[in-house]
Amino acid sequence: QVQLVESGGGLVQAGGSLRLSCAASARTFSNYAMGWFRQAPGKEREFVASISGGGGTTNYAESVKGRFTISRDNAKNTVYLQMNNLKPDDTAVYYCAAAPRYYGATYSRGNYNSWGQGTQVTVSS
Repeated sequence: QVQLVESGGGLVQAGGSLRLSCAASARTFSNYAMGWFRQAPGKEREFVASISGGGGTTNYAESVKGRFTISRDNAKNTVYLQMNNLKPDDTAVYYCAAAPRYYGATYSRGNYNSWGQGTQVTVSS
């Protein structure tokens, strides 16, 4: 498994921005596709964005496409989620996750075998 630690969550006004970071402990970070998921109170954990091991392919949930951008810096063993034009419905705990590289930018929660502890994002009206 890969150890993952998220950071960057917080409270922002609607229309604002946040950048989440996920630091990974891995000898070869590029061997892992990375994803962001979120879970609001009382709801299922849902896919937000993913990126392939080399960073060449990304995938986004329709609800965040055009507003969120996932990226990675393999030299820093870090994946990011830039969140712009935040909405109250974006309020959730955001989780970073790692999957074997061969899955690519997978959206399937079951393909991820390492998860961070999550970071709270709260968007006020």
